[in-house]
Amino acid sequence: MRFTSPPNQQAYYEQVWNLVRQIPKGRVAAYGQIAQMIPIPNGVDFETYKAFSPRWVGGAMAACPDDVPWQRVINSQGKISDRPGAERQRRLLEEEGIVFNKDRVDFKRYGWRGPRDDARQESLF
Repeated sequence: MRFTSPPNQQAYYEQVWNLVRQIPKGRVAAYGQIAQMIPIPNGVDFETYKAFSPRWVGGAMAACPDDVPWQRVINSQGKISDRPGAERQRRLLEEEGIVFNKDRVDFKRYGWRGPRDDARQESLF
């Protein structure tokens, strides 16, 4: 496949990590959701980006620095993807107050909508 990783992988990963660092404790986001918040890299068409970008975000999470709350990124079904570290991810999320129902997280209750969501919440108080 031509786009198994983003054209400028390090720059893309940095954008992912910067977004994930903003997810508040007790909130989650999906891989594809994070990808939608990042501009499409030069040389990549929309359909290709749509198809590959959630995997690119997953790659960024697998390589993230220690200060990135990787546990807050889950799949679009509200589940933790089956892979090494899945049990630890669930434990960390539960410690943040996230409740699982049949191995799923309710995005309506715990979902993070992005940096604008944080600003909207702050303006309510």
